[in-house]
Amino acid sequence: MEQQAAFSSKKIASAAIKLALSESREEERELKRFFGEAGIRAAAVDFGGETLAAIPKIIERAIVAAKREGVIKETHAEEGSVAGATHEAISQVVARAVGLNIGGKIGIARYHDHVSVAIFFAIGMSHLDDVAIGLAHRAVANLV
Repeated sequence: MEQQAAFSSKKIASAAIKLALSESREEERELKRFFGEAGIRAAAVDFGGETLAAIPKIIERAIVAAKREGVIKETHAEEGSVAGATHEAISQVVARAVGLNIGGKIGIARYHDHVSVAIFFAIGMSHLDDVAIGLAHRAVANLV
């Protein structure tokens, strides 16, 4: 990824997807460092549980991770952008996961007013998993 003066929502969504698909903490750290050098703030966090019970926890984990990693500040608008994008990403997949367990990783990326949340889901029971990705974007005033 070459460094540019500005990135489109597509580039920020791509960064979030790469984080959600990272397979190790080391790979995740390297991606965050790489994106950080380009001015993209990023966070990632794992999740798991029974689908319906896990939804509020997933949203909370996304917000906490984004604040912890400096992707967003503790403001109503910025927390709301991550919560809304996370909820939208979940809603793209939840119908096929009801009654089953889910686990995976949330990737969050931000550049100026572009915020993207990608969620990689493993859906199923035991080793009989299906996989899916939910992705959403929000715009938030660039106050940071």
